[in-house]
Amino acid sequence: MALTINIRYTGAPGAALAFAREMEASGTADAVRAEEGNVRYEYFQALADPDTVLLVDRWTDQAALDAHHDSPMMARIAELRDKYDLHMSVERYADADGEGADDAFVRR
Repeated sequence: MALTINIRYTGAPGAALAFAREMEASGTADAVRAEEGNVRYEYFQALADPDTVLLVDRWTDQAALDAHHDSPMMARIAELRDKYDLHMSVERYADADGEGADDAFVRR
């Protein structure tokens, strides 16, 4: 069962965006994307609140997410979160049976 984790980063003005930019520029985000079981790892800036950045993080299963949490990447990510003094809120979603049930409502 695939898992999607939405993490909202907030902090002082500009801090969350600077964090996301450093994650990308340093290659840390690409290293996470290369981990076994990673499906998606993308940052988005909120239009209504430019000081909030959303990370959409998707994994094939819990084992892949657990391996990521045990990886050296987590120490680097935590270091950068501390550097930018970020706070987080987390939402976790697991795919349920019936994937594709909403396809009739999606314009492609």
